[in-house]
Amino acid sequence: MSLWPVSSGLAGAFLVTHWLKRGRLKDELEEQNELSVGDGLVVSLAYTLRLDDGEEVDSAAGDDPLVYLHGAQNIIPGLEQALTGMKVGDARSVTVSPGNAYGQTDPDAFELVPYDAFPGDLELEVGMGLRMVESGTGRQMEAYISELRDEGALLDLNHPLAGETLHFDVEVVGLRRATSEEMAHGHAHSHGHTH
Repeated sequence: MSLWPVSSGLAGAFLVTHWLKRGRLKDELEEQNELSVGDGLVVSLAYTLRLDDGEEVDSAAGDDPLVYLHGAQNIIPGLEQALTGMKVGDARSVTVSPGNAYGQTDPDAFELVPYDAFPGDLELEVGMGLRMVESGTGRQMEAYISELRDEGALLDLNHPLAGETLHFDVEVVGLRRATSEEMAHGHAHSHGHTH
């Protein structure tokens, strides 16, 4: 005796496929509930980042989380360490010191660049971010204009959050095992990812 009528054709194939997919999804959800954050897992993270003064500087909501490969140095070490062992649904507040984030501000990481090194139509202003290419090596760097002086622009090559203590409110919203391709590339891949 059958609980459901047996049908043939496309509708029957849909029911069987849907049932199989639901079974697979159930298995994936059960595995996800058993996993805890560790190396080789792709983590989906909702977070809010604030500075000491309470200013919110970054966030990712649960419906559009940060997705990264744990253990591949995709995020700052202090946060990665604090997330280790968490499970889907776990939430906590994490404080990360500059030494485990973007480091202290380096007083030697400032460079005075003459105005004629910039495109003539670029209106420079303090706080402006610039992407620069190092001549000879082609290495890209980000810099921020710290001061405008008579002789040129003083560029700050430190990360904008260098020297800052970072305060995160985090929630793990998803976990899965990384694919072999993700492990080889050292980062998580999203749908439609290409290199």
